[in-house]
Amino acid sequence: MAGKIIDGKKIADAMLEAAKLRVAKLSKKPCLAIVIAGDDPASLVYTKKKHDACARVGIESRNVKLPASASEKEIISEVKKLNSDRGVDGILVQLPLPDGIDEDAVLSSVALEKDVDGFHAENFGRLALGIGKIAPCTPKGVMHLLKESGVSVSGKNAVVIGKSRIVGKPLALLLLNEGATVTVCHSKTRDLATHTRGADIICSAVGKPRLVTADMVKEGAVVIDIGTSKENEKLIGDVDFEKVKEKAALITPVPGGVGPMTIAMLIENTLICHQNRK
Repeated sequence: MAGKIIDGKKIADAMLEAAKLRVAKLSKKPCLAIVIAGDDPASLVYTKKKHDACARVGIESRNVKLPASASEKEIISEVKKLNSDRGVDGILVQLPLPDGIDEDAVLSSVALEKDVDGFHAENFGRLALGIGKIAPCTPKGVMHLLKESGVSVSGKNAVVIGKSRIVGKPLALLLLNEGATVTVCHSKTRDLATHTRGADIICSAVGKPRLVTADMVKEGAVVIDIGTSKENEKLIGDVDFEKVKEKAALITPVPGGVGPMTIAMLIENTLICHQNRK
């Protein structure tokens, strides 16, 4: 019997509507500033979605657009201006940055209390200690999907495929903090299937089409597909969805699964930063 498909868009929409009600009760609108350098097509699309979500819930959003030729010093200078702007509650630096820019240096320049992406080294450290209030949006969205789908991760064997600091590493920490036994697999992992076959929860975030096949998944597993790739102009995930859904108890589609949750969690983190600054 085919597994239940987790409707990330429906869950994200409910979160945004709840956020809209919260914002309506505030005496001052929260403000999110998005810094983008260059004209990467995907980044422009993602940035627009973030601004649209802010408008939907009543959050003010600012677009700080810099040319692809902007230097690291110039980008950091813009970030520091936003750090000192008392009207700005959250700052997001859209990745990737142009070639030659040290992303770590730029992300570390964002004020800790305005770091809505959770990429600042101190926020990451707090996450590792299990005391952080801000977590990177996509992993936080995955955890919310699991919770809303009735999945308790405590005591479960979870495999995270991918070790990026944007998704893989923070997701592994969030799962660990909730009591899961976590294995992180990556490009150097030998025989990936030996790890995934014993997993109760599989989360893949590498951007490799159909990496996770049905023979790699045990019956009744929960499969969260975070990776995205394009094939013949169609967006597809890391999981061979049609075949894996026949074995999984729960599975997310691409698109419509984790993607919408990333935006919803950005709004949630902006509201947290606003409240903390008050």
